[in-house]
Amino acid sequence: MSKLFLFITIHCVSLCSVGVYAQNLDERVITIEEMFSLADRNSKALHSLSTLMEEAVQSVETAKSSRLPDIEASVSVSFLGNGILLDRDFTSSSKAPMPHFGNNFALEVSQVIYAGGAINSGIEISKLEEKKAVLLLENERDKLRFLLVGYYLDLFRQKNLFCVYERNIDLAKQVLADIKAKNREGVVLGNDITRYELQLTNLELARTRILNSIMILNDNLITVLGLPASVRVEVDTTLLSRPMPLNNCEHWHKQALSHSLSLQQEMLTVEMNKRQERVIRSELLPKIAFFATNRFDGPITIEVPPIDKNFNYWYVGIGVKYNLSSLYKANNSVKRGKLATRRAMQHYDDVKEQTELAVRADYIKYMEAYEQLNTQVKNVELATQNYAVVSNRYKNDMALITDMLDASAAKLSAEQQLINARINIIFQYYKLLYLSGIL
Repeated sequence: MSKLFLFITIHCVSLCSVGVYAQNLDERVITIEEMFSLADRNSKALHSLSTLMEEAVQSVETAKSSRLPDIEASVSVSFLGNGILLDRDFTSSSKAPMPHFGNNFALEVSQVIYAGGAINSGIEISKLEEKKAVLLLENERDKLRFLLVGYYLDLFRQKNLFCVYERNIDLAKQVLADIKAKNREGVVLGNDITRYELQLTNLELARTRILNSIMILNDNLITVLGLPASVRVEVDTTLLSRPMPLNNCEHWHKQALSHSLSLQQEMLTVEMNKRQERVIRSELLPKIAFFATNRFDGPITIEVPPIDKNFNYWYVGIGVKYNLSSLYKANNSVKRGKLATRRAMQHYDDVKEQTELAVRADYIKYMEAYEQLNTQVKNVELATQNYAVVSNRYKNDMALITDMLDASAAKLSAEQQLINARINIIFQYYKLLYLSGIL
């Protein structure tokens, strides 16, 4: 019975799709995999994150440039006024002529040899920021994919329900025609016709709402996928016949612990805090740098009277710098860094626990979806049999119109629930993929 209903459902979906959008030539069957590919290429939400990732890559190169030497060059010209000579008691002043044109050229090169690990730690932090940007892009991509899966399966559900309503409207019209014939024969009352016409009107209204939902979902999909407005998305009906994996809960837990993007982001935060601790500790260590300087100055004003000549000199050396105040200032920063790292690790443990709980909960729902499917297959079989029996009895004047209404409503409800059960299995499977970070 399950395979037979599957065949009928797939056939009905294809027929109804033609009926709904027969006037539009831009129908396009899109698989879930193709939908993901289109979203990766065309989604505007992902474009900005791609730029953010490029920015993070450039930040790494900027951090690496800290290893390069610093080179400074300066050139200046000046006008020197005459000097004044005074005794120590500020008396007996006399004018000291000066060369009026002054020039200066300086070239200074310095290279950090040791900075307590601050430079390397800064580069490592930038690399972790780059990885974090990549994970952020992947996380947003997975969120978008899961959102699209929801749209896609909801579109599938609505189109299937449209077929169900089409079949039931046809059945209702047949019954209504029979009732009107019997009314003309004086067998049934006009009130029975009114009640069944009311049911038919409600069915047609529900069908209209489904069509509106299909249009809205189609608009959502083509907007995110970057497709033209004229495209009408047709779902891949082979989804119903695809076997979904029945791995155990432990398998999904392992997948989540290995691939969960949330866990990877939290672990990166822990690593970044550890690197930041090293940067803070570097304040407690001396800084060593190599330097070389060449200066070309004139005139020579350190002599009296000044010498109107240029003087070029150079020197090289190694300098050691130590901030003594770090001995009593950096300790608080080190303690704060340790607390930040501990808090990040605690948050990682919390996210890990919540991920495991979420995977287990959705695995239970995944298994429950299979049980629900088996139940709904049986319900459809029973509801169809009941409808056939009641319809036959009604035709032979052995049942009331209320019995027909109840049987029709039960059949419609059972078919709706069966469609939802089949699609719910697919949804729960993709949700497990999403939670495990392998969507």
